Amino acid sequence: MQESTSTNREAEWQVRKDLAAAYRLVAHFGWDDLVFTHLSARVPGPEHHFLINPYGLLFQEITASSLVKVDQEGQVVQSGSLHRVNPAGFTIHSAVHMGREDAGAVMHLHAADGVAVSAHRDGLLPLSQTAMLCLDHLCYHEYEGVALDLSERERLIRDLGDKRMMMLRNHGVLTAGSTVAEAFTYLYFLMKACEIQVRAQSCGPTHLPSAAAIETTRQQSAELGNASKLTWPALLRLLEANGHVYAI
Repeated sequence: MQESTSTNREAEWQVRKDLAAAYRLVAHFGWDDLVFTHLSARVPGPEHHFLINPYGLLFQEITASSLVKVDQEGQVVQSGSLHRVNPAGFTIHSAVHMGREDAGAVMHLHAADGVAVSAHRDGLLPLSQTAMLCLDHLCYHEYEGVALDLSERERLIRDLGDKRMMMLRNHGVLTAGSTVAEAFTYLYFLMKACEIQVRAQSCGPTHLPSAAAIETTRQQSAELGNASKLTWPALLRLLEANGHVYAI
């Protein structure tokens, strides 16, 4: 029992370090929104606890030890200097962690280009290779107001289904992955696709590829999450090169 507890503690610390790194990376790419929006990750153990940011810290301030551990009812189990959790963040993240056993990490942003595409009538269009790699993983959820009503969790999970990426209409984007690294990789591709679409549409009429090319790319996107095995170590090196101290 003691060995199992020690193993879980070590595994949780690794998840904490990865999630703190993801917060720093979101800030690095300019996708943060002051102290709002959230990234979360499930910790090992039968309790189904997950980690989320303390409400009040900038993403560039997040460290492994500052993350707040909460249960599925939103009760704080363990915290650092701040123990507040944004109720809207709890609603969205608890929904995905409760409804998808494979969702080890969930990431939600209000970044401008993601919100812009979520508000576009046609949503994400196949205007780039990056977008085409996302389409088969993508779903949509209609806006219902600030996510404070716990009953929305049921509808959010219904709309998410088995997908890995979601456009929260008129609100932002969300990704889910088995690990922090995988969820962040999905997030990067989705945000890059949105950025490209906003720029392309600002230039005037756009060109769409053939249906055959879109279908080929859809098939090729099946292993997109596996790219995290290459991207995550490189992203951690990026943080280290920029002097980020997050694993404390």
